[in-house]
Amino acid sequence: MLRDDELPRTEVPFWFDPLCPWAWVTSRWLLEVEKVRPVRADWRIMSLAYLNLIQREGQGLSDNYRALMESAWGSVRVCAAAAEHAGPQILGPLYTAIGTRLHNQCRREDPTVIPEALAETNLPAALALAITSTRYDQRIIDSHHEAFDEVGLDVGTPVLRIAGTVLFGPVLRQAPCGEAAGKLWDGLALVAETDGFFELKRTRDSKPVFE
Repeated sequence: MLRDDELPRTEVPFWFDPLCPWAWVTSRWLLEVEKVRPVRADWRIMSLAYLNLIQREGQGLSDNYRALMESAWGSVRVCAAAAEHAGPQILGPLYTAIGTRLHNQCRREDPTVIPEALAETNLPAALALAITSTRYDQRIIDSHHEAFDEVGLDVGTPVLRIAGTVLFGPVLRQAPCGEAAGKLWDGLALVAETDGFFELKRTRDSKPVFE
Protein backbone atom coordinates (compact mmCIF):
# COMPACT_ATOMS: atom_id res chain seq x y z
CA MET A 1 0.00 0.00 0.00
CA LEU A 2 1.33 3.43 -0.99
CA ARG A 3 1.98 6.04 1.66
CA ASP A 4 0.37 9.45 1.15
CA ASP A 5 3.70 10.91 0.02
CA GLU A 6 4.01 8.12 -2.60
CA LEU A 7 0.66 8.74 -4.28
CA PRO A 8 0.78 10.12 -7.82
CA ARG A 9 0.20 13.86 -7.74
CA THR A 10 -2.06 15.87 -10.03
CA GLU A 11 -0.40 18.94 -11.52
CA VAL A 12 -2.42 22.10 -10.93
CA PRO A 13 -1.49 24.96 -13.26
CA PHE A 14 -1.68 28.24 -11.35
CA TRP A 15 -1.23 31.56 -13.17
CA PHE A 16 0.03 34.46 -11.10
CA ASP A 17 1.26 38.00 -11.31
CA PRO A 18 3.59 38.63 -8.33
CA LEU A 19 1.98 42.03 -7.75
CA CYS A 20 -1.54 40.72 -7.00
CA PRO A 21 -2.24 40.31 -3.26
CA TRP A 22 -5.29 38.10 -3.85
CA ALA A 23 -3.31 35.68 -6.01
CA TRP A 24 -0.68 35.61 -3.28
CA VAL A 25 -3.19 34.46 -0.66
CA THR A 26 -4.58 31.80 -3.00
CA SER A 27 -1.09 30.57 -3.84
CA ARG A 28 -0.34 30.08 -0.14
CA TRP A 29 -3.56 28.09 0.15
CA LEU A 30 -2.49 25.85 -2.74
CA LEU A 31 0.79 25.15 -0.96
CA GLU A 32 -1.24 24.06 2.06
CA VAL A 33 -3.32 21.81 -0.19
CA GLU A 34 -0.12 20.12 -1.36
CA LYS A 35 0.42 18.95 2.23
CA VAL A 36 -2.93 17.17 2.56
CA ARG A 37 -3.98 16.18 -0.98
CA PRO A 38 -2.08 14.49 -3.84
CA VAL A 39 -1.67 17.66 -5.89
CA ARG A 40 1.29 19.79 -6.94
CA ALA A 41 1.25 23.41 -8.05
CA ASP A 42 2.51 24.09 -11.56
CA TRP A 43 3.44 27.77 -11.35
CA ARG A 44 2.87 29.84 -14.48
CA ILE A 45 2.93 33.55 -15.21
CA MET A 46 0.25 35.96 -16.37
CA SER A 47 0.38 39.73 -16.57
CA LEU A 48 -2.04 42.20 -15.03
CA ALA A 49 -0.38 44.89 -17.13
CA TYR A 50 -1.05 42.99 -20.35
CA LEU A 51 -4.61 42.18 -19.27
CA ASN A 52 -5.57 45.70 -18.24
CA LEU A 53 -3.52 47.88 -20.59
CA ILE A 54 -3.52 45.79 -23.76
CA GLN A 55 -6.38 43.31 -23.75
CA ARG A 56 -8.81 45.67 -22.00
CA GLU A 57 -7.20 48.71 -23.66
CA GLY A 58 -6.94 50.55 -20.34
CA GLN A 59 -10.68 51.18 -20.24
CA GLY A 60 -11.97 52.68 -17.00
CA LEU A 61 -8.58 52.83 -15.29
CA SER A 62 -7.77 55.70 -12.98
CA ASP A 63 -4.47 57.50 -13.51
CA ASN A 64 -3.07 55.92 -10.33
CA TYR A 65 -4.10 52.40 -11.32
CA ARG A 66 -2.77 52.88 -14.84
CA ALA A 67 0.60 53.87 -13.38
CA LEU A 68 0.51 50.79 -11.15
CA MET A 69 -0.17 48.58 -14.17
CA GLU A 70 2.72 50.12 -16.09
CA SER A 71 5.04 49.24 -13.22
CA ALA A 72 3.52 45.76 -12.91
CA TRP A 73 5.50 44.59 -15.94
CA GLY A 74 8.69 44.60 -13.86
CA SER A 75 8.34 41.67 -11.48
CA VAL A 76 6.66 39.35 -13.96
CA ARG A 77 9.40 40.10 -16.51
CA VAL A 78 11.95 39.00 -13.93
CA CYS A 79 10.00 35.78 -13.43
CA ALA A 80 9.99 35.16 -17.18
CA ALA A 81 13.72 35.81 -17.38
CA ALA A 82 14.34 33.44 -14.48
CA ALA A 83 12.28 30.70 -16.12
CA GLU A 84 14.29 31.06 -19.31
CA HIS A 85 17.56 30.97 -17.37
CA ALA A 86 16.85 28.18 -14.87
CA GLY A 87 13.73 26.42 -16.13
CA PRO A 88 10.07 26.73 -15.09
CA GLN A 89 10.71 24.95 -11.79
CA ILE A 90 12.28 28.17 -10.47
CA LEU A 91 8.98 30.04 -10.66
CA GLY A 92 7.62 28.63 -7.39
CA PRO A 93 10.63 29.55 -5.23
CA LEU A 94 11.05 32.93 -6.93
CA TYR A 95 7.36 33.77 -6.55
CA THR A 96 7.61 32.94 -2.85
CA ALA A 97 10.72 35.09 -2.46
CA ILE A 98 9.18 38.07 -4.26
CA GLY A 99 5.69 37.70 -2.80
CA THR A 100 6.88 37.42 0.79
CA ARG A 101 8.64 40.76 0.43
CA LEU A 102 5.88 42.51 -1.50
CA HIS A 103 2.96 41.32 0.60
CA ASN A 104 3.94 39.88 3.97
CA GLN A 105 6.66 42.47 4.50
CA CYS A 106 4.67 45.31 2.84
CA ARG A 107 7.62 46.38 0.67
CA ARG A 108 5.77 47.09 -2.58
CA GLU A 109 7.72 50.29 -3.25
CA ASP A 110 11.12 48.90 -2.22
CA PRO A 111 13.55 48.59 -5.16
CA THR A 112 15.65 46.05 -3.26
CA VAL A 113 12.87 43.41 -3.36
CA ILE A 114 13.87 41.93 -6.71
CA PRO A 115 17.64 41.81 -6.05
CA GLU A 116 17.01 40.17 -2.67
CA ALA A 117 14.61 37.63 -4.18
CA LEU A 118 17.10 36.73 -6.92
CA ALA A 119 19.85 36.26 -4.34
CA GLU A 120 17.62 34.08 -2.15
CA THR A 121 16.86 31.77 -5.07
CA ASN A 122 20.49 31.65 -6.25
CA LEU A 123 19.75 33.45 -9.51
CA PRO A 124 22.09 35.92 -11.22
CA ALA A 125 21.67 39.51 -10.09
CA ALA A 126 21.74 40.55 -13.75
CA LEU A 127 18.23 39.14 -14.21
CA ALA A 128 16.96 42.29 -12.49
CA LEU A 129 17.69 44.09 -15.75
CA ALA A 130 14.62 42.36 -17.18
CA ILE A 131 12.42 44.83 -15.24
CA THR A 132 12.82 47.43 -17.98
CA SER A 133 13.35 45.09 -20.93
CA THR A 134 10.73 43.85 -23.40
CA ARG A 135 12.87 40.81 -24.28
CA TYR A 136 10.71 38.40 -22.28
CA ASP A 137 7.31 39.93 -22.98
CA GLN A 138 6.32 37.37 -25.60
CA ARG A 139 7.06 34.57 -23.15
CA ILE A 140 4.75 36.29 -20.65
CA ILE A 141 2.04 36.84 -23.24
CA ASP A 142 2.13 33.23 -24.43
CA SER A 143 1.77 31.93 -20.86
CA HIS A 144 -0.95 34.48 -20.15
CA HIS A 145 -3.00 33.35 -23.16
CA GLU A 146 -2.87 29.72 -22.01
CA ALA A 147 -5.18 30.75 -19.18
CA PHE A 148 -7.13 33.73 -20.44
CA ASP A 149 -8.10 32.31 -23.81
CA GLU A 150 -10.14 29.83 -21.76
CA VAL A 151 -11.22 31.75 -18.68
CA GLY A 152 -12.07 35.03 -20.44
CA LEU A 153 -11.19 38.67 -19.93
CA ASP A 154 -13.76 39.61 -17.28
CA VAL A 155 -11.60 38.13 -14.50
CA GLY A 156 -8.12 38.72 -13.13
CA THR A 157 -5.81 36.57 -11.04
CA PRO A 158 -5.63 34.03 -9.43
CA VAL A 159 -6.44 31.60 -12.22
CA LEU A 160 -5.94 27.86 -11.99
CA ARG A 161 -6.90 24.70 -13.87
CA ILE A 162 -8.72 21.93 -12.02
CA ALA A 163 -10.04 18.75 -13.64
CA GLY A 164 -9.39 20.26 -17.05
CA THR A 165 -11.36 23.43 -16.29
CA VAL A 166 -9.72 26.85 -16.02
CA LEU A 167 -11.27 28.91 -13.23
CA PHE A 168 -10.80 32.33 -11.68
CA GLY A 169 -10.25 31.95 -7.96
CA PRO A 170 -10.75 30.95 -5.32
CA VAL A 171 -10.41 34.51 -4.00
CA LEU A 172 -9.66 34.28 -0.30
CA ARG A 173 -9.21 36.83 2.47
CA GLN A 174 -6.87 34.46 4.27
CA ALA A 175 -5.33 31.12 3.34
CA PRO A 176 -6.86 28.17 5.23
CA CYS A 177 -4.39 25.61 6.55
CA GLY A 178 -4.30 21.86 7.04
CA GLU A 179 -7.46 19.90 6.44
CA ALA A 180 -9.47 23.12 6.00
CA ALA A 181 -7.35 23.81 2.94
CA GLY A 182 -7.98 20.28 1.71
CA LYS A 183 -11.75 20.56 2.15
CA LEU A 184 -11.83 23.76 0.11
CA TRP A 185 -9.86 21.97 -2.59
CA ASP A 186 -12.33 19.05 -2.55
CA GLY A 187 -15.27 21.40 -3.02
CA LEU A 188 -13.58 23.33 -5.80
CA ALA A 189 -12.71 20.09 -7.59
CA LEU A 190 -16.36 19.02 -7.48
CA VAL A 191 -17.47 22.38 -8.86
CA ALA A 192 -14.87 22.21 -11.65
CA GLU A 193 -16.17 18.80 -12.71
CA THR A 194 -19.74 20.10 -13.08
CA ASP A 195 -20.59 20.53 -16.75
CA GLY A 196 -21.75 24.07 -17.52
CA PHE A 197 -20.64 25.62 -14.25
CA PHE A 198 -19.51 29.24 -14.58
CA GLU A 199 -19.50 31.33 -11.45
CA LEU A 200 -19.86 31.72 -7.68
CA LYS A 201 -19.20 35.18 -6.30
CA ARG A 202 -19.84 37.65 -3.53
CA THR A 203 -18.63 41.21 -3.05
CA ARG A 204 -15.33 41.59 -1.23
CA ASP A 205 -15.71 43.61 1.96
CA SER A 206 -12.20 43.31 3.45
CA LYS A 207 -8.57 43.34 2.42
CA PRO A 208 -6.43 40.19 2.18
CA VAL A 209 -4.58 39.03 5.28
CA PHE A 210 -0.97 37.92 5.00
CA GLU A 211 0.70 35.75 7.62
